[in-house]
Formats: sequence, structure tokens, C-alpha cells
Amino acid sequence: MKNKYRILKIVVTVIILGLLLSFSLKRFSRQQITDNKISVKMSEKTPVYFVDEKDIREIVKKENPSGKVGDLNIPSLEKKINALPAVDSANVYLNLNGKLNLDIKQRIPVFRLNKDGKDFYVDEKGIEFPISRTYSHPCMLVTGNVQPDEYEKLAELVEKIDKDDFSKKFFIGISKSRDSYNLLTSEGNYRVEIGDLDNIDFKVKGFKTFVEKYLVYQDPQKYSMVSVKYQNQIVTTLNPYFKENDSLLKAGKLELAKVPSSTAPVKKQKTKPKTTETKKNSSAQVKPKESSKPKETKKTDKKPTASAQSKPKQKAKVKIE
Repeated sequence: MKNKYRILKIVVTVIILGLLLSFSLKRFSRQQITDNKISVKMSEKTPVYFVDEKDIREIVKKENPSGKVGDLNIPSLEKKINALPAVDSANVYLNLNGKLNLDIKQRIPVFRLNKDGKDFYVDEKGIEFPISRTYSHPCMLVTGNVQPDEYEKLAELVEKIDKDDFSKKFFIGISKSRDSYNLLTSEGNYRVEIGDLDNIDFKVKGFKTFVEKYLVYQDPQKYSMVSVKYQNQIVTTLNPYFKENDSLLKAGKLELAKVPSSTAPVKKQKTKPKTTETKKNSSAQVKPKESSKPKETKKTDKKPTASAQSKPKQKAKVKIE
């Protein structure tokens, strides 16, 4: 009898609890989700404003037209918010008091890419998302035919530039020409050619050394390009529109003009016998005069001058060749 009484007591207790729970659930499901009961939080380290809180509230109203807690499909609402291009992740949940919480993490762009006439952002994960009509995030501008498999390495390069005070001061943009990357500078019109995206730390360090030890004493307009893509070597290109470079460029053209052409060997073969003939004639003329009149100092003074005049003529012919 005692066991039957205990079992009956337990059954009655469970039934009462079930009734109370169902009553509370019905009452909870009938509650209205008003604007005061909707909490939207944007959780990100860097403040961005691609997603507007008003847009999130409109999505909630579209997904739940009746506004009742019981009619709200939380997984569907969460999927809808995650489908937004600028949203990285979204977490939707309800409190016991009927308050709807939406924790949203937006994508933070690392750089803005201009490719094939279209602009879009790329985050640290290498994911593309469109620009906003109402908000523009300040970040590095990249131009050129950048492939999607290069996004992550390019994002690492931009992050390294942003963290380094020297690089952040000098580099304001990145461009890709064919298979080579160039860093655009804030001083002068020159660009820094880095080649591929490998060994970035070493290349930036080489350019920093070049700036601190040499470029600080020069006019930044002097160069059109500084290349650090070669190992242990820095190659500079002069700016042809910089007036002070005119003398250097002219000197370079003269040196190029002195380089023998393909017909140079033929000329040397023709001129060499001429030079030897003049030497023989001069020697033949000098010997008999010295033997006939050795005591006359005046004549001997004139003859070496004549020979001295003939020698520079021979040297001049060799230089022209």
C-alpha cells in the first residue's frame, strides 16, 4: 500500500508540473516582441558600419509578421542574417522574459580592391564583399588583376604595413602589373617594386635601409622606381621629367653611344695597318737626321715635337674607333 501511494503521489506531481509548464509556454508564446524587446549588438574590435540596426529590425519583422514569440523561427532568422554579405557571423536567442537578442559580427575589410572596373572589399580571411552606399571604410587601396588565391597573402602584407610606423608613413597603396606588385608611396612619384609576395619583411627592411641612409638626402622626385625584388640588391630608375636628372641622363646616353656596334671589328682591321705605317715612317725620318746632325740641339728639339704631335693623332683615332 505504501508503494502504491508513493507512485500515485509522483504521478500527480508530474501531471501538475506538466500543466503549469504548458500554461507558461502558451503564455510565453503569446507575448509580443516589441521594439523594446529586440536587442541588436555589433561585436567587433574595429568599429564598422556596413550593417545598420534598422535593417536588422526590418528583417526580424519580415520573418515574424505577427510579432509573437511562438511564431518566431530562430534558426531561419539566424540564417537570414548570416546571408548578408557584410556579416561574418550572427547569434540569435531568446530570454525567458521574451527579449530577443541578436549578436552580430561584421566583416572588417583589410583592403579595397579595384579589379576590372569594379570595387569591393576583402577581409582577413580573403572573402570578398561589396562596398556600401552609406559607409566607406578607410583601408589600403589595391589595383590590378589580383587572383583570389593571393588575397590572404595580400591581406598579411597590408596588416604588416599597418602595424609598422615606417611602412604606414610611406606606403599608401598597392598595384599589380602583370605578375609584379608595386607599393605606391606618399612622397614623390616613385613606386617600390617588390615582385611577388614572398619575403616581404626582408624587402621592406631593404627599402627602409635605402631610405634612411640615402633617400633622405635626395629629392623624392628624383626617382620613378625603386626595385627591391632582387636579392641583396636595390635598383633605382631616374625620373626623366626631373630637371636635375638631365645631366645624368645625357651622360648615360653618351656612354651608350661609345659602346662599339656590330661593324666595329671591321673598322679596327682597316685602321690598324694605317697606324703602324705612320709609326714606321716617323721612325725612318728621325733616324737619319739624328745620325747626320747629332750636335744641333735646336733641330732635335723640333723633331720630338713633331713626333709628339703624331702620337696623339694616333691615340685619337683609336678612341674614335
